[in-house]
Amino acid sequence: MKPHGGEGDGELVEARIGMVRRMDEGGVVLSSRMAEAFLNVPRHRFVPVFYRRDGERFLPCRRADGDAGAWVARVYADESLITEVDGLHAEDAGGRAVTGVPTSSSTAPSLMADMLDALDVEPGARVLEIGTGTGYNAALLCRLAGAENVVTVDVSGRLTAAARERLDGLGLSPVVETADGAAGAPGHAPFDRIIATCSVRRVPAPWIDQCATGGIMVVPLKGTLAGGMLARLTKLPDGTAAGHVLHTPAAFMPLLSGPRRAQAPAGPQDGRRRETALSGSVLDDWTFSFFAQLHLGPDTERDHRRAADGTHTTVLYDPGDGSRTRVTDHGGGRPGAAVTAAGPRDLWEPVERAHRRWRALNRPRREWFTVRATSRGQTLAYTTPAGRTHTWEL
Repeated sequence: MKPHGGEGDGELVEARIGMVRRMDEGGVVLSSRMAEAFLNVPRHRFVPVFYRRDGERFLPCRRADGDAGAWVARVYADESLITEVDGLHAEDAGGRAVTGVPTSSSTAPSLMADMLDALDVEPGARVLEIGTGTGYNAALLCRLAGAENVVTVDVSGRLTAAARERLDGLGLSPVVETADGAAGAPGHAPFDRIIATCSVRRVPAPWIDQCATGGIMVVPLKGTLAGGMLARLTKLPDGTAAGHVLHTPAAFMPLLSGPRRAQAPAGPQDGRRRETALSGSVLDDWTFSFFAQLHLGPDTERDHRRAADGTHTTVLYDPGDGSRTRVTDHGGGRPGAAVTAAGPRDLWEPVERAHRRWRALNRPRREWFTVRATSRGQTLAYTTPAGRTHTWEL
């Protein structure tokens, strides 16, 4: 099918076709409707300027800056594109480099396709998107469900204004609202489908309430560690939302709701000292870190770095009780690491226990876990081949 979208630039059209072809040849199974949506929604209209990494800096990248071919290739690569750093949008950064933490991005198309496929959007379905971002995903939802059936919300007025304008430029007019995504969109509920493009530790109750019975939610679940996961939940007649974790790892930026947290303090210089056989770098392994965060408090934060000689340091901090723990590799070919813990708890102990349990369970994959959310609590569960079920509170 020939793509359209008001584009007369053959290079951009060919780039879009190439992106869809590469997605289809890779690990994503594209239905004809999904392929049609990606072919007919021009990604470059939603990310005219984005940041590219340059060491510790982020440089704005736009087509007019010089190498137009390189810009097109980046836009239609199967990669996430950072659009905002510490609240500064790439379009507002001028030509200067910035430093900080990415706060908004355009998700890699293959991950978007996986999530949309799991959402199973049919024409006429009422859809709520939490996290408008650039508006690109909302445009795809409009192609799948019909623009009149799509509601998208974001806490950033800067982002919703830009997304609304770009959607309108393609003749698409979904409801675009500036609001706290944790509250959903109660004025437009119920929804047949709910999708979040930001991560949460637990599924917010309003999302479950606003999902129609039999409806589907696709939600990135993630604590403060790297190991995010995607949950596909179905709303049951008793009000429970239940389902499975998808195989695809996903580390979406967290839902911004309520006051921003202060930056975690540096790791302790003094405190209780001991040795551990487990390097802090084990938390860089996404196959384990999603499991590790089930054993840590929901507010536990992590900072980590690797020195030029390869020595790894991880710092864990729990703002609830002020506990801080630093784990530093010995280096020089010596195995293990030194642990320094200050405050009431040694935060590395639950990670060690989690690692032992993970190995004892033969390193279970994320897609073998089920999720259940009720008014009484939310849990992740894994049932062994022998029939024993292990359960963790989210």
